[in-house]
Amino acid sequence: MAVWDDLVGQDRVTEQLAAAARDADALVTAAESADGPVEAPAGSRMTHAWLFTGPPGAGRATAARAFAAALQCVSPDRAYGAGPGCGFCDGCHTTLVGTHADVEIVRTDLLSIGVKETRELVRRAQLSPAGGRWQVIVLEDADRLTEGAGNVLLKAVEEPAPRTVWLLCAPSIEDVLPTIRSRCRHLTLSTPSAAAVADVLVRRDGVEPELAARVASATQGHIGRARRLATDERARARRAAVLKLPLRVDDMGGCLKAAQELIDAAAEDAKQVAEEVDAKETEELRTALGAAAGTGGRLPRGTAGAMKELQDRQKRRSTRTQRDSLDLALTELTGFYRDVLAIQLGSRVAPANADARDALDRIASGSRPEATLRRIEAIAACRRALDRNVAPLLAVEAMTVALRAG
Repeated sequence: MAVWDDLVGQDRVTEQLAAAARDADALVTAAESADGPVEAPAGSRMTHAWLFTGPPGAGRATAARAFAAALQCVSPDRAYGAGPGCGFCDGCHTTLVGTHADVEIVRTDLLSIGVKETRELVRRAQLSPAGGRWQVIVLEDADRLTEGAGNVLLKAVEEPAPRTVWLLCAPSIEDVLPTIRSRCRHLTLSTPSAAAVADVLVRRDGVEPELAARVASATQGHIGRARRLATDERARARRAAVLKLPLRVDDMGGCLKAAQELIDAAAEDAKQVAEEVDAKETEELRTALGAAAGTGGRLPRGTAGAMKELQDRQKRRSTRTQRDSLDLALTELTGFYRDVLAIQLGSRVAPANADARDALDRIASGSRPEATLRRIEAIAACRRALDRNVAPLLAVEAMTVALRAG
């Protein structure tokens, strides 16, 4: 299976990346033959910095990793005209599983990426490949760089090492500093069709065709969310609860209760992540610091700062997990009211949330399109408030009251 097979519905992007990988392979092969640096020929489709943008679920990080694997491909078939990116050789395999020595994949579970972490990346980017063909840095959350971190990264992108490639991922080009994006080759991914997503779920994950079609439609082409809905019964139950919210905001008490339940569900998601990860991280750090045996063992003198730093990181991760879970619920609510609006306007397009058809018809018949638009705007205003660090419960309560008012 070639590395490009994981890119769903991105034929144009795949073609561009495959062409660039071929040029990159030729460039490194020529350099190895000449035993020194070789200038890229005019018209080369390879460059040192790339920016992958596209809506959530389009596969930005998947595209970046596939390209990284193709750059490291060492398949002997290349000598017979095959393009790099076989998916089976050591270079491809170790890149895709995240163990290649010359590929650094950076994803953050925090709210932002700071200067300290970025400086470490820049330092690594100056090194020559240890054994691979390129030194590749994949920054999956380039939109989370702080302004200071972005300025640190700019210098590395402006003056790259000869065999270093930066692969940046962000939702949109506006999410990256203009000075950085102007030095990157930009690739825009589109949302794959529901049919393409359903096909992938059936072929690769063994999901029943009917369930695959339903979750692909419900998530509107978001591959990750579709896979989670198809394989996690708890996720399906949580989504069903969110889609019932519009029927529960008939009075002020219902509004406040619904808001609290949304916040509690997001907090529960964060708690589950913490239970899975925090205890393991804490014990590993205690062992590394030489703490006495047992969870209550005493830490050596001078190591409390390291433990405090870990606790702060875990707290920031919990905050992001809660925000992400809440944002997913708001996205599903937006999709619900979009379906309501389509019904009200007589659209012949099948609703994405066909499994909630009764609720859609009830809300559509009991209100006007103008009210539905105001409700969609109320959800968008809640998301903006959360981005500005408004207290989540206050933001969601304001939204549910606005949903009731219409």
